[in-house]
Amino acid sequence: MPRRVSLPAADDLFRPTDEKPHLTAAPEPAAPAAEPGARTASGRVKHDEKMTVYVTSSELLDLEEARLSLRRQGLSVDRGRLVRAAIAMALAELDEQGSESELVRRLSS
Repeated sequence: MPRRVSLPAADDLFRPTDEKPHLTAAPEPAAPAAEPGARTASGRVKHDEKMTVYVTSSELLDLEEARLSLRRQGLSVDRGRLVRAAIAMALAELDEQGSESELVRRLSS
């Protein structure tokens, strides 16, 4: 009995496992310039980009309390979705009101 073990070749390991032709997705068209009030949160989709934001422990507790409050009202969302919705709201208001927006007021003080 030979002591040498026969291993599969790389072609065997990395061969296609399905017989369906692979369709390549067309690139998504660039997003048109946002109209005032037209911004919406991305919701529950796969997100390709990541951004790290540092918050104080009290800000994190406030965010978690808001999430739990929404959950008590029957709306179960994670913190990321809550933050994306808040960002969309702030940017929509900035588009509509410009320098008079709450975002500009908070950043100016």
